[in-house]
Amino acid sequence: MTAMTSRLVFGASLACALGAMAVTPVMAQDMEKCFGVALAGQNDCAAGPGTTCAGTSKVDYQGNAWKLVPAGTCVTMDLPAGADGMARKGSLTELTRDLPAS
Repeated sequence: MTAMTSRLVFGASLACALGAMAVTPVMAQDMEKCFGVALAGQNDCAAGPGTTCAGTSKVDYQGNAWKLVPAGTCVTMDLPAGADGMARKGSLTELTRDLPAS
C-alpha cells in the first residue's frame, strides 16, 4: 500500500469513528428504559431472576423486564389489561406485576 492510500484509509476510519460517536449520545438521550412493556422474549435487558439479559423475558409485559422507548412515552403507553382486568402502564422503575411463575 502506498503512503497516500494508508492516509486515506486512516482518514476514512477516523471519520467513521467520530461520526458514530457523535450520533450515539443523541440516540441515548432520546430513549429511556421502560419496565413492563416488552412482549415475551423481546425485552432489551434486566428480566429478573433466572434470566440473563436481552430476549429472556418469559411473559408479556413482565414487570421486571425493560425495553428502550422514546423518551417521555413510557408512562403514557396504553397496554392491554391484565388478567385481573386492571389497566396497565409502563414504568420508569421495576414493577412486581406480571412476573413468571417460579
